[in-house]
Amino acid sequence: MQPSRLFITDLILHLHPRSTPASTLRFSLSWGLGGMAATLIGLLVVTGVLMLLVYQPSEHAYDSVVALSTEVPFGRWVRNIHYLSANLLVVIALLHLLRVALTGGFGPGRRLNWIVGLALFVLVLAANFTGYLLPWDQLAFWAVTICTSMLGYIPLCGVWLQELVRGGGEIGPATLSVFFVLHVAVIPGALCVLLLWHFWLVRRAGGLVRAEGDSKARVPAAPDLVLREAAVGLGLIACVLLPAMVWELPLPEQANPGMSPNPTKAPWYFQGFQELLLHLHPTFAIFIWPLLGAAAFAGVPFLRGSSLPPGRWFGSPRGRSPAVWSVLVGMAATAGAILLDNLLQHIAASPEDAWITRGAAPTALLCASAFGAYALMTKRLRRSRAEVVMSGLLFVLAMMTVCTIVGVWFRGPEMRLVRPWDALGRLG
Repeated sequence: MQPSRLFITDLILHLHPRSTPASTLRFSLSWGLGGMAATLIGLLVVTGVLMLLVYQPSEHAYDSVVALSTEVPFGRWVRNIHYLSANLLVVIALLHLLRVALTGGFGPGRRLNWIVGLALFVLVLAANFTGYLLPWDQLAFWAVTICTSMLGYIPLCGVWLQELVRGGGEIGPATLSVFFVLHVAVIPGALCVLLLWHFWLVRRAGGLVRAEGDSKARVPAAPDLVLREAAVGLGLIACVLLPAMVWELPLPEQANPGMSPNPTKAPWYFQGFQELLLHLHPTFAIFIWPLLGAAAFAGVPFLRGSSLPPGRWFGSPRGRSPAVWSVLVGMAATAGAILLDNLLQHIAASPEDAWITRGAAPTALLCASAFGAYALMTKRLRRSRAEVVMSGLLFVLAMMTVCTIVGVWFRGPEMRLVRPWDALGRLG
């Protein structure tokens, strides 16, 4: 074997075991989401390095982005690829976490990897957020202003965190420097370390989860597994590169601290929290509810019997029913609560009462509903604890999905509810 080919083979076998269970090669088990996420990270690294050859993290940041898009050969294409890959990575990473939960992938022996996966998802969000400001355009400037303002509502350390992220009291050149260092050095370094740890933990656990009763036959990782990964990765790259050729990423006017757009919105992946902020007391929307959600997602693997039977979607065909109903109920309940609050928003409440009426009371109602649903599903419907946990995770994701959709498409000037199709009709 030629030395170069031997080197590639050895590298592949370090990333994979020599053989892999044949039952885990079916595409419908994982949909290749983990490999897709790794592929997108690779695209982001390559395109990010190319853009660094032109980008200037200074008062000339906006001009350097304009030059990249208009003067550098293929510069606009590279920027489009980077933008599409970054936003698609958020979706793919979330779907990957969901796939792990719905196929029993955080049971004994895999709990630590679930925590590492959650940390990776947080880093993906942080990478997108810090990169959002770098073009220094009007949309990014005010979106980051909104997001960093949310930090001020965190008790005790909120103002300190806000000034730390901003590099001072206001968004300015110091903020751009902080975000640039985080985006190109700190976050990629942490992402690389955790990603390698994540892959190693998957390998140590024996690869993807397998269902009891599946064939124990094993096949060589190269070429059986490697060819499938290559097909998924190359197909995904094509799905990113081709749209990036014809779709043009808009570049709004340069940042103007004296002119706020109306409405001023956070990036789409944080608009769910911005929507919560319209309905809840800020401390609950920005701190308490996210803290409860993070604690639930991080702690659920350590709850006895919380993991579904491995290797089967929803644990079994019987588990599909509560999964579907939890999504439907979560979406309907969230949409109904938003509409109801919109109708009752004329009822003014004093700032002292708001902490109770828009904070403690909704939180108590949500917790009581969660305990009631748990009792109903386990005692009356005879559902397992794992099915209840699955339903709860899906309910939370459905709730945040509706909040995000409403924030992206149904919030207009002054953050009022609007019908987006009316605007399309006026444009027509």
